[in-house]
Parts: sequence; structure tokens; C-alpha cells
Amino acid sequence: MGTTNHISTKWIGGMAFESNNPSGHDLTIDAGPEDGGQGAGYRPKALMLSGLAGCSGLDVASLIKKMKLEVDDFHIETIANLTDEHPRYYDHVVIEYHFHGSNLSEEKLQRAVDLSVEKYCGVMEMFRRFAELEIKVFFHEN
Repeated sequence: MGTTNHISTKWIGGMAFESNNPSGHDLTIDAGPEDGGQGAGYRPKALMLSGLAGCSGLDVASLIKKMKLEVDDFHIETIANLTDEHPRYYDHVVIEYHFHGSNLSEEKLQRAVDLSVEKYCGVMEMFRRFAELEIKVFFHEN
């Protein structure tokens, strides 16, 4: 049996919940006003996309460091399509990796992304079970 993650999520009134994290940081989850909430917290489905980008981003950042690559700036855009019917879920997700720098090693950065996407990122693997993933890499020379 593998490692177990245990998260406690407590209703704090209205449509809001507070959820803990092993990091020691709590986060608030809330529905938007259109769904009866105050919009005072994170939306659950959007959090999944942050989790996906964050998981892969950590892999890539680690590989940038290991490979001693020069990158001035790096961000990930995650664009996901929700199905129309309930339960609504992401059926297609585009993940864009944007690298900025004046001396980008495109081949090695592409390798870092590939390693994350194909080998290291567990959240990516989870998403692969229910969504079609489209990976795009962009190099922006300063």
C-alpha cells in the first residue's frame, strides 16, 4: 500500500469550507455569488488546474536547476474545457509552458517538460485518466 494523504475540510458557513494541507497552510473554498456563495475562496475545479500546473511546474523548476539552465521567467497557462452535462468535468486540457530568457536551451527545456509530462508528474497522470491533454511549449527570447 502506498502513501496516504489525509485532508480535513470543514464547513465554515454559507457555501464556504476551510481545507488544510500537509504544508501547514489552510485554504478557503467557496462558490461564486451565482451559486449562492460569497466568492471568498478558491473554486474546486480551478484548484485542480492549479494543482496540475503546480505539480508539473515543480518538476520543471527542479530540472532547470539540475540542468543548470538559464531561464529568466517561466509560467504555465492551463486552459481547460468543461463538459456541458452534469457532472461537469474537464474533458480537454491545454497546458502551455512559457519560457523567457536571452539564452534559452530549447532542446533541454523541452526535455524537462517531456520528463514531467511523461514520467514524473502524478497529477498529470491523474488528469490523463479523464481528459485529453495537449502540451505546448513556447520559447520567448528576450
